[in-house]
Amino acid sequence: MLCAYSAHAQKDQFNPVHTGVTSLSIAPDARAGAMGDVGVATEPDVNSQYWNPAKYPFCIARAGLSMSYTPWLRQLVSDIDLAYVAGFYRIGEYSAVSGSLTYFSLGEVFADEYTIKPYEFAVDVAYSRMLSETFSAAVALRYIHSDLQYDYAEDMEPASAFAADIALYYNNYIMIGNRECLLGLGANISNIGSKISYDGGNTNEFIPTNLRIGGSILIPIDEYNTIAISADLNKLLVPTRPTYEQFLEEMQYESGDNSHYSEYQDWLTSEGYNDISSISGIFKSFNDAPGGFGEELKEIYGGIGVEYCYNQQFTLRGGYHYEHEFKGNRKYYTLGAGFKMSVFSLDAAYLISAAQSNPLDQTLRFSLSFDMDGLRDMFGRR
Repeated sequence: MLCAYSAHAQKDQFNPVHTGVTSLSIAPDARAGAMGDVGVATEPDVNSQYWNPAKYPFCIARAGLSMSYTPWLRQLVSDIDLAYVAGFYRIGEYSAVSGSLTYFSLGEVFADEYTIKPYEFAVDVAYSRMLSETFSAAVALRYIHSDLQYDYAEDMEPASAFAADIALYYNNYIMIGNRECLLGLGANISNIGSKISYDGGNTNEFIPTNLRIGGSILIPIDEYNTIAISADLNKLLVPTRPTYEQFLEEMQYESGDNSHYSEYQDWLTSEGYNDISSISGIFKSFNDAPGGFGEELKEIYGGIGVEYCYNQQFTLRGGYHYEHEFKGNRKYYTLGAGFKMSVFSLDAAYLISAAQSNPLDQTLRFSLSFDMDGLRDMFGRR
């Protein structure tokens, strides 16, 4: 019994999935950010590039442009933030092209006589097409650049990677009672690509390859009021690192001895973790957790969101995001609102952490979107 208890205690430890370029995992827009970071199957909008680019052919507008701003660690510093720009253009009735730019600034860092300005950015383009009246698919290509180096650190250098997304979306009306409701189902495997290295390839980090699936149901209350309920589930398709405790057990060192951490780093390399290819890592990520299937389930995280809309103009949103305490412990409530005119819409989101300190805790973020058809009509009237 004591042995079984000891083994169980060893498995139940903080062991998140490690990736590089973590800025790619930050929800960039205020609409999804107000709904618990949910967006793979919600109604299409201009910010669908991040969540599911396959939604663009179902957009009502011909074209759109959005700009979002997200402060980071605002309670501690004032110069770390994420900026996001996304846009799309529908080609004919059945396809669309889209793109986005994500820029994550880590502000200024002072080290001795040096001042550095680390940053990360990603730029992508996507093509989406309806395969039927209710089903669409999309592919996206992405270039990723991360510059976290110190000016005096000769062993560090800027890093780059390439990635792709594959997305699917289903959209159709169903009857619930006597109401005609809009059902949305979506899936997106994002950031399938090369690994990233900051030391010339001696060590390589996985980028945050992620599987996101979800559903949404839009329910009309009456002529002017609607409510939508949406939910997403996510799993990082990245192998779980062997833990330090596993290393101590393998080397027959005393448990809890922290004096062998440099050996642990070398052991990761010798055991082949750093040599796993990104594609092999996708398949390995489903059955490699030290705690077995139970720990694999803990690596699934997600959120649920609710969106109330009045007359397609004023919107209230709320949501909850959950991640297991041993896999990152990101648990938070979100709320927000939006206002839409014929030309532009403004959305805001606010996050309230329910667990450990969150970089976005008590932070207000905004998205400003433009309907290009509305702009054209406005200037055309002039």
